[in-house]
Amino acid sequence: MADDLKYGYKGAEPTQSFGNNTGVFDPNDINNLIADNKWTQFGQLELIETQTYSSAVTNIDFTSIQESEYNVHFLTANNIKNNAVSNSSVLVRLFENGVIETGNVYQYSLQSGSATGSFGGSVSTGTSFIIPTIGIDTGTNVATNLYVYFYNLGDSSKYSFTSFQESGFDGGSVFYTEFGSGVLPQASTVDGIRFTANTSTFADFDISLYGIRYS
Repeated sequence: MADDLKYGYKGAEPTQSFGNNTGVFDPNDINNLIADNKWTQFGQLELIETQTYSSAVTNIDFTSIQESEYNVHFLTANNIKNNAVSNSSVLVRLFENGVIETGNVYQYSLQSGSATGSFGGSVSTGTSFIIPTIGIDTGTNVATNLYVYFYNLGDSSKYSFTSFQESGFDGGSVFYTEFGSGVLPQASTVDGIRFTANTSTFADFDISLYGIRYS
């Protein structure tokens, strides 16, 4: 497209911003606007950070959450392996204004089921963490995989909610699945997420945090 016809206009080109695109766009225009984070595409995943671990790690922190940038965050972790103590869980805690919240203020509810046909659940109205996984076993190719949605992080006027789902092998090397949700029921500016191993260390996994741009 000729320079004087960019976005379908002659003369000065219109200002473009997310939620306000004006003109007629060819593929190059769209690619350039996406690269500049100015193309309106509601619901798109935008990668914030990926961390990869091949050796023992206890805490995994994401501290690049900015106030009001995203209303919803999406986190994925695949192939989390337990290094030492069987039946060790992954726990989630949140940072408020740079300080990790470890008080018994979180609440959660979850359901689980195993390949043996047994089903169960777990709830708490006062705990120091949100649980996205039950105990993970040790052993070759024994791992867990999960995703977590986070809502209202960075918004000091709202509670911070999560919903999650995972699958893997429990402390008895039996396949299981689990889903649930949790909340930090206090209005605060959450600017970070911590995944931590409660009794062991984990390795051999990738974990990525995305923002979902929908408004």
